[in-house]
Amino acid sequence: MLIDDEKPALMYLEMMLLTDGRFQVEGKYTSAQAGLEYLARSKVDVVFLDMDMPEMTGLEAGEHIQQLNSDIRIVYITAYSEYAIEAFEIHALDYVLKPIDPDRLAKTLQYIQRSIPDKTMKIFSKWRVRCFGHLSFEDGAGNDRQLKWKTAKAQELFAYLLHHRERWISKEILLETLWPDYPKDKALTYLHTTVSQIRKLVKEWQGQISLEYALDSYRLVLDGILYDVSEFERATDRGPAITEQNRLFYENIIALYRGDYLEGYDYPWAETLRSNLLERYLNFVIRAAAYEMEHGFERKALERLHFAEKKAPYSEEICRLVLTTYARQGEYASLNRHYDAFVKLLHIDLGIEPSQETISIYNQYV
Repeated sequence: MLIDDEKPALMYLEMMLLTDGRFQVEGKYTSAQAGLEYLARSKVDVVFLDMDMPEMTGLEAGEHIQQLNSDIRIVYITAYSEYAIEAFEIHALDYVLKPIDPDRLAKTLQYIQRSIPDKTMKIFSKWRVRCFGHLSFEDGAGNDRQLKWKTAKAQELFAYLLHHRERWISKEILLETLWPDYPKDKALTYLHTTVSQIRKLVKEWQGQISLEYALDSYRLVLDGILYDVSEFERATDRGPAITEQNRLFYENIIALYRGDYLEGYDYPWAETLRSNLLERYLNFVIRAAAYEMEHGFERKALERLHFAEKKAPYSEEICRLVLTTYARQGEYASLNRHYDAFVKLLHIDLGIEPSQETISIYNQYV
């Protein structure tokens, strides 16, 4: 469980824990009192607890936690290292300094794993379902595995249920979406056959991936299996500003986008989310590149922007950032070539000229 009165810090810690994949976040609270009320009726193994909170200090909350259950491990989060000695006096397992460094957090998670007996700790494998690019599975060692789908419809049904994030989808909607041109009795037969195929295929996950049925509806449940789209959305939706401490974490988030959502599959139902995720990716890349340019990572920024350009070749914002990066590096020949190619692309493909803002920036640099 996580307790921190600063919501961005709370979300950032949750994202790092989810990305690590070994532990499940049972609850997160911006109020120590609300967290204690939860602990009074629920069981958790570890509490990440902020030291400096307005209603109750972390040390006071830690004492209450120990009274509730002395087996709970506490990891304190603090901006002040002098709290560390006092924290260990009340049996803290560890402490981490704000802003949280991913490498330091990894050591804390190792302490946790060593300190809790296997029988009391939920350790999930680092398997991940990937929908950026082709639908695939990544094992704990980072290797991609393609499942042997019996039919194309089995793959589509799996992807469609995954697309809806554990929401129940009625049989009627599934039939209308996946078998719209078949008589209902025949479509139902295909649905039941396809469901059976999927269940056989996911057996090896021993319940961590399951296809559930209730009230004439189905849903796909992932229990401890990571999902790249959810990871990406959490980071790009609520993540804190990019800093030197969390830059590598965001590198990993951007790296999740290995291609467009369900790229190469002609699924009409995926189009809206595909466009939304691409927009999120481009906005996030622009943020990351702007940070890298400001902090001396121009080469990395250029590499990132050139990849993004393949996804959005007509983006003037990306073009302007590329021009700015070349100018900062003094690479004016590259700047001119890039601008000329962009102007030509807009003219041939869209029949338009660059905006006045882009033209002004180019003229300023040359």
